[in-house]
Amino acid sequence: MLWLQRFFSWWQGGTWNTFFYTWRKGVLVGHDEFGNAYYKERGIHPGLGFERRWVIYAGESEGSATPPGWYGWLHHTVDTPPTDENYKPYEWEKPHLPNMTGTAQAWRPEGSLYRTGKRPPATGDYEAWTPGN
Repeated sequence: MLWLQRFFSWWQGGTWNTFFYTWRKGVLVGHDEFGNAYYKERGIHPGLGFERRWVIYAGESEGSATPPGWYGWLHHTVDTPPTDENYKPYEWEKPHLPNMTGTAQAWRPEGSLYRTGKRPPATGDYEAWTPGN
């Protein structure tokens, strides 16, 4: 079934065309902690004038699942990929998380019906409007 998805869907990883292009012109640069694979084109792309870079996601294609170091490399903000750096995160830095909106792990603010499933009681600071007053 996965091979059929590769023909018609890009959101479940790469399509067959992406894999073929990667096989012909791509050079594997590295992987991140989520299993995403990062590639660059051999040499400078003649139409673009710079090195083409792309990612093949391990699961669902979700841009927020790209860690900051790889994001900077993909968008040509930095030239050195994270695999070639000796970066050590500080102890106060949290690990990167993809956008959890729409999932069960999404942040629920105080008072949200999705947080506990029941509405908090009124605090008395609300005065209902009635017509004619």
